[in-house]
Amino acid sequence: MPTYVFHDTEYNDEFEMVMKIAEREEFLRENPHIQPVITAPNIVSGVSSSQRIPSGFNDVLSKVAEAHPNSTVGKRHKRKSIKEVRTDRIVKKYVDRVTKI
Repeated sequence: MPTYVFHDTEYNDEFEMVMKIAEREEFLRENPHIQPVITAPNIVSGVSSSQRIPSGFNDVLSKVAEAHPNSTVGKRHKRKSIKEVRTDRIVKKYVDRVTKI
């Protein structure tokens, strides 16, 4: 059921109610001092935003990361050795220092 926002003109108050469309129309007919407020629709899906990636797809991402180590996927999914991690830190530190000048 959708959530509707209403404005009560008698008390100058806004409130929300959850109801069916037919109930909303009846509610507005019975209460002429209440006006509907037009708002952006609330879109709700049944899928959560924190989806888990299947393990098979992680293998694909790691292969892409190995083939393209400087891409966004490569930076995010490639397994790096200690040497690569330290090198990246030194390069980042140097770039930060040079860009400040």
